[in-house]
Amino acid sequence: MPLIIPNELPAAEALQNENIFTMEQARATTQDIRPLKIVIVNLMPTKIATETQLARVLANSPLQVEMTLVQMDSHESTHISQEHMDTFYKTLDEIKHEYFDGMILTGAPVEQMPYEQVDYWKELCEIFEFCKTHVYSNMFICWGAQAALYYYYGIDKHLLDQKVFGVFEHRVTRAHNPLMRGFDSIFYAPHSRHTEIWKEDVLKHPELRILAESPEVGPHIISTENGRQIFVLGHQEYDKDTLAGEYFRDVKKGLDIQVPANYFKNDDPEQEILFRWRAHANLLFSNWLNYYVYQNTPFNIREIR
Repeated sequence: MPLIIPNELPAAEALQNENIFTMEQARATTQDIRPLKIVIVNLMPTKIATETQLARVLANSPLQVEMTLVQMDSHESTHISQEHMDTFYKTLDEIKHEYFDGMILTGAPVEQMPYEQVDYWKELCEIFEFCKTHVYSNMFICWGAQAALYYYYGIDKHLLDQKVFGVFEHRVTRAHNPLMRGFDSIFYAPHSRHTEIWKEDVLKHPELRILAESPEVGPHIISTENGRQIFVLGHQEYDKDTLAGEYFRDVKKGLDIQVPANYFKNDDPEQEILFRWRAHANLLFSNWLNYYVYQNTPFNIREIR
């Protein structure tokens, strides 16, 4: 089944070029199907790239999914046109009376700041409260995952001496968890962050489960037992060249940036990119949509609470 997005969204053309089935909203309304309603709170400055990445993994499912984009009303995006934001994005105030099967909240380049100093922190806290009553299952990514762990459980982040940057090997620790079904015992995932969550802090909360972790970069996927909250501390959704773009951008600026680990062949930026996380990215999001959104959300979505 297709992903339902506005036909004018830049991601639509990119997905169509990849032969990924999307459907414009007008056509979707003629079908006698209740699509899964997924809201994406996009905090990334690279709005269009992030929209496309998430649309791609959400479209790789037999389920019909309707995507709604949300922005922070208290923050002005400077890397994208205001016309794009006005056309495709809503604010919390505009959706606060709606109900959603699932939500994805992205990372943001503010991880070295205390949470309370982020200019939209108060509004983000309102979204965290909104999730409790108006969203069935929530997936928080990278800084979004750190912020949610801090808000809901008081688990703080810790600043790293050196940025975690590259593609790292992870081990599945709970193979029978629905989110991990079909995963190889060892899989790869990209990371790009200056902070980390300590495993011992997570283990103090019996309601949380570490589903996958890395000896190099720590916990990667954390979930509550019922799957209502899922925290992904890496970037499983990244495209093949996302880390390369970040690396060469910083090199051009003259910044002190290390070559992303295990990413270029022989760790040489002049050689090819080793793209080895796409299959597990598709599996992660498909499992989430199937087991924790589609099979558990009430058909009458207003019964979420």
